[in-house]
Amino acid sequence: MPNIGPLEIAIVLVIVLIIFGPKRLPGLGKQLGTGMREFKDDQAQIARAQADAPVPPSAPAEPQAAPAPAPASTDEPTRTSTGA
Repeated sequence: MPNIGPLEIAIVLVIVLIIFGPKRLPGLGKQLGTGMREFKDDQAQIARAQADAPVPPSAPAEPQAAPAPAPASTDEPTRTSTGA
């Protein structure tokens, strides 16, 4: 995975500044921070729910038989191409 250096971050920030303008930039930063915080909270809530969930008892694994091959159909004769 390529490393992202300070030059790449600066280029992205300049592009964002050009697209959205300096007036909307603080609002976008706030929305981004709020979204990241909600995402982390949701992830923590999911992890807690999974940790608190009871683990069902596991049934002993039974070996599964391989499916039987389909019988060959002999209703139609085999056709060959004559090339003509």
